This record gives sequence, C-alpha cells and structure tokens, in this order.
Amino acid sequence: MRPWPWYIAGPLIGLFVPALLLVGNKLFGISANLRHACAIALPRRADFFRYDWRATGSWNLAFAFGILLGGFVAGHFLMSSESTQLTADARASITALGVMDFTGLVPRELFAWRALATWQGWTMLVGGGLLVGFGAAYAGGCTSGHAISGLADLQLPSLIAVLGFFAGGLISTWFILPWLLGA
Repeated sequence: MRPWPWYIAGPLIGLFVPALLLVGNKLFGISANLRHACAIALPRRADFFRYDWRATGSWNLAFAFGILLGGFVAGHFLMSSESTQLTADARASITALGVMDFTGLVPRELFAWRALATWQGWTMLVGGGLLVGFGAAYAGGCTSGHAISGLADLQLPSLIAVLGFFAGGLISTWFILPWLLGA
C-alpha cells in the first residue's frame, strides 16, 4: 500500500469543494464539530450552544465520524510495513532534535504513551491543543476550512488565516519544538 501521488490526491481534494457547493452550499471544515458536540452534550447550558445543530451540523458530524472511521481502517487494515521515507537532510535535522526511531509512520519518541508522561509531551499535547483551539476560534475556522474552502472562494479573511497558520507552523517547527526537545 503506497500513498496516492499528489497529482491524484490534490485534484480529488480540489473537487470536493465544488461538490459540497453543488449539494447544498456546504462548507468544508472540521472545527465546528466541537461546537456541535457541545450543543449535543450540554443543551441549554450557554447561549452559544442553543441552536439547531441537526439542521446545521449533521452532515459535518457524519464527515467527522468518517474521518475517524477512515483513520481506524487505515491504521488497522492498510498499514504499510515500510517506514516513512525521508531525505538524508530531513533525517539529520530530526536526529539533531533527539529523535532516533524511524521505523514506523511517526517517531515513537514523540508519539507513544511514555512520551506523554513527560513535561515536553504534556506541553505539546495540552499547549498545542489550546493553541489550535484558540486559533480556530479566533480565525473563525480551521486550516482545512480556510485553506480549502475559503481560498477556493477567494475570501480575504481565509488568506489572512492561512498565512497565520503557516507562520505559526514555522515558528513551532523552528523555535518551539527544538526548545521543547532540548535541542
């Protein structure tokens, strides 16, 4: 099992946006599902969650469930025995951060239960989750919603949000992650 090449996967993602517009003017994004889940679990607790989530969020919740199901199927039935292919420069950069295990899809030094028990793992999980949640709320959507739907619709706020997402990713990659890993 090999990943689909970019020239197949990219156009398929690109065709997803017009398909959603044709079937009912729906937007592509995932961050609104947290609000829908809270509206289901905490009805009538706050004004923010008092809306008809069935009318606005049912299809999006089904989409999120499909993502989880697809991840489960891919992880349990379509997993390749090959490790992720990296260039020599990428491997050297990652090794300089203290990551040595390149046998799986992701490094076990970062993505294992024992890694979560460290202050660095806890900071990455909780701090990263808070920053992503705040960023998605502040930007009015997530990376997939802005980068795929918003840019396809030529929305200036989506362009600004995507530039902010990329700037945050670069800062995290070049400064925060090396600091957390002690490199």
